[in-house]
Amino acid sequence: MTDGDGNTALAAAPRRASVSRRTRETDVRVEIRLDGRGEADVHTGIGFYDHLLSSLGHHALFDLTVRAEGDLQVDEHHTVEDVALALGSALAEALGDRSGIRRFGDASVPMDESLATAAVDVGGRPYAVVDLPFKGDRVGALPLDLVQHAIESLARTAGVTVHLSGAGRNDHHLAEAAFKALGRAFGEATEPDPRRTGVASTKGALG
Repeated sequence: MTDGDGNTALAAAPRRASVSRRTRETDVRVEIRLDGRGEADVHTGIGFYDHLLSSLGHHALFDLTVRAEGDLQVDEHHTVEDVALALGSALAEALGDRSGIRRFGDASVPMDESLATAAVDVGGRPYAVVDLPFKGDRVGALPLDLVQHAIESLARTAGVTVHLSGAGRNDHHLAEAAFKALGRAFGEATEPDPRRTGVASTKGALG
């Protein structure tokens, strides 16, 4: 769809969403704007998780706000999971019927000795394959075994397929490269395609 000047008309359907998720374990609020400038304001109580999600938003050019309070006195699991679930739900809502977008995206991002590659399909099929061979147990306050769980949780509620892999000697570098690659892949996949009026599927329907 274009406006009178021939520009892609996004204003008619703002691609943004606000999602809240509240349980006995966490209280999470996520706001996302797909056609943003990559401005991220993330506070989960887990510093390195904030850093990773901010990197994802920045490189996807999504405006992203996350506020989370969780039972960190127990451990980080519930907070990491519920933030990812809420983020996925917000992404799905912001995408709407997913028509007029590129649907697929991929990116490779180096960070010093580490290299990560992400390929995504935002066409409504939830699946995640994650191969990030971390060498340690955590970076800062984030247990690294929760990185895969976060990606799986996001993929489930967003209705996206994610293949994310990488290698490196430094766990911080590998995790950060992975989220930057994921952000760039999401940015490409959710970008409006000016030549497409319906969904990117030969079936005429997604999922």
